[in-house]
Amino acid sequence: MKRQNLRAAGLGAVLSLAGVCGTAAANEPHPWQMGLQEAASPVKHLMDSFHSLLTIIITLIVIFVAALLAYCAVRFNAKRNPVPSKTAHHTLLEVAWTVLPVIILIVVAVPSFKLLYMAERVPQADMTIKVTGRQWYWDYEYPDQGNIAFSSYIIQEADLKPGQRRLLEVDNRVVVPVNATVRLLVTAGDVIHSWALPAFGVKKDGMPGRINETWFKAEREGVYYGQCSEICGTNHGYMPIAVEVVSKEKFDAWVAKAKIAFGPRDASRDVAQAPIGATVE
Repeated sequence: MKRQNLRAAGLGAVLSLAGVCGTAAANEPHPWQMGLQEAASPVKHLMDSFHSLLTIIITLIVIFVAALLAYCAVRFNAKRNPVPSKTAHHTLLEVAWTVLPVIILIVVAVPSFKLLYMAERVPQADMTIKVTGRQWYWDYEYPDQGNIAFSSYIIQEADLKPGQRRLLEVDNRVVVPVNATVRLLVTAGDVIHSWALPAFGVKKDGMPGRINETWFKAEREGVYYGQCSEICGTNHGYMPIAVEVVSKEKFDAWVAKAKIAFGPRDASRDVAQAPIGATVE
């Protein structure tokens, strides 16, 4: 009964925080959506900018090549040009088709290196979360909040409540404060998994026996969804990720509840026991 009450309270919190027609509308993919999910972190903004630049460059190249092919087909076909040219070299043309691709690569390389540096260099973090991928769910630990530890399982379709997303909703969400720099330590307990959240521009592999590091900074409150992006077995498509971004005050309240509901990780047992709900009110 306690668990049911907590989960019901969590559903109310989700609806009040995200809003069915509010900011949550941009936090997940939608039918017939064009383009990338709306950015909610500094790294994702850079990714979107880089994607737009590449789209422009690719479009111009395609138009140029198509126009050149059309010109050659019309101007130099056998009917209009029965005696083909014997030209073997053209200095200006050879310089142009060497220099222009180099310039294009430089234009692409500068923002590419900037994005790579920002994504890989973890700034001074406000908090740390350890993520462990397992077949087929996620374990989370909060070492800076008293070693809170819990498991996050998909909510089965038969148990979904109104407003919950099929194949995306979990029983225990990751909760973080808005505008906080969060360092993620990603690993795995069995096979390779990949913790991916499109709106944050995060995709980091979790490998057994190794810890990989990444970060994000959520810029607005709401609920953000992702999924494991590494083929990890038969239930690969059933281990979603849900991150709930709340105010600092609500995060502190959640931490106080979570310490009671979950407690610190017990090293003598697997952290993945039957989950109990602890949600934001």
